[in-house]
Amino acid sequence: MTTTQRERPSGRVAAQRGGARPPRRRVLARRWVVVLVMLVVTALVYLLLFTPVLGVRSVEVSGNKLVATKDIVAAAAIPDGTPMFRVDTDAARDRVARLPRVASVDVSRSWPATVRITITERIPVALVKAADGYHEIDGTGVDFAVIPKAVAGIPALVVAHAAPDDAPTVAAVAVLTHIPKQLLKRIKTITPHTPGDVQLALKDGKTVKWGNADQSERKAAVLAALLTRPGKVYNVAAPDAPAVSD
Repeated sequence: MTTTQRERPSGRVAAQRGGARPPRRRVLARRWVVVLVMLVVTALVYLLLFTPVLGVRSVEVSGNKLVATKDIVAAAAIPDGTPMFRVDTDAARDRVARLPRVASVDVSRSWPATVRITITERIPVALVKAADGYHEIDGTGVDFAVIPKAVAGIPALVVAHAAPDDAPTVAAVAVLTHIPKQLLKRIKTITPHTPGDVQLALKDGKTVKWGNADQSERKAAVLAALLTRPGKVYNVAAPDAPAVSD
């Protein structure tokens, strides 16, 4: 009787069949790779957030004509070398927006090392005479600056208190923002007795009854045509039925 002996598998084959663990060196190598990656990431984060490697080198300002660039940069308060990733553009915008002549502002990063500030300035549409000078009023009714002398071409606003929440003020500036420059320069004063009763006094002594601020563009066009006719009082409150009287 013949006895058959089975060959035992070699050590390598046995290891493969038994799911043996990978060599210790391979495990250590993988661990070192993970550690190295973590160190590199940490170093990059530190460089970007806590060093001036990618820091602010310049602050550029555009859109300003009356507000000095140095005043805008000072208000933004972004020190040179501040890491770009840590520049708080919202906070800088809010600080610049507090400047009286600034209507709106945008602050943005321009990589690799520049912060851009874009300004929209307030434009005066009327002046209010007061003891301390002439107050400039913008198209929203905001009293934003005081100047020592009146500026030619800007009408005087006659109101008790100019403010963006004052209805007569809002009506008056709404009228002025819709009047073309050619006609605007002929206006001496604008008086909103009520929001629905705005009157203009022209430099040549004529009076214009404007009514409310509705259809102001239409009223301005009608008035331009009426002023070619002799008269002292021009009523465009109803632009489809204007009137001229002495």
